[in-house]
Amino acid sequence: MYTDVDICAKALVKLGARPIASLDEPTVEAQVARELYPTVRDALLASYPWSFTVAQARLVRDTAAEPGDFACAFFLPPDMLRSISAGAGNRGRGLVFRIRGNRLLTDAPEVTLTYQRRVPENQFSAPFVAALVAKLAAEFALPLTENTARAESLQRLAVEEIRLARLLDSQQATPMRVEDFTLIEVRGR
Repeated sequence: MYTDVDICAKALVKLGARPIASLDEPTVEAQVARELYPTVRDALLASYPWSFTVAQARLVRDTAAEPGDFACAFFLPPDMLRSISAGAGNRGRGLVFRIRGNRLLTDAPEVTLTYQRRVPENQFSAPFVAALVAKLAAEFALPLTENTARAESLQRLAVEEIRLARLLDSQQATPMRVEDFTLIEVRGR
């Protein structure tokens, strides 16, 4: 559905620049896209737990690691952008843990990690693509146009596109229930 080149070309069109057909073209537009795209994409992916990026995995224990303050260390998934929560057994939350380097440290002997993963562009949702295109146009503006006012204007548009994409994505699941809140516990007595 989408590719990195398609997304960059849309951002360039939004900016008013010439679209590209390949990131390897010998043009300034392709060079800017090639340099900025991966960083902007990963930063936007990691900025919010997008429903299409969330995954769970049972982690493999690293018996050779010295976990320090915790009893156990586990290898992190290679496609992980950031952790969301960790749990024991089949639950993906509830554990106290710390990420150190490419290991998850905890006192539990087994871990199910809920995390955000890097996904290929063809799995991006349409609202996310619109937000990414807007963000890329804003990031491409200064190096390609040297127009600060235009870059700032595109940045404001990107903020609105990201807000809308997050709103739409947040409606993809049942809202999380508050489980541990002392005022609720006191009220029940």
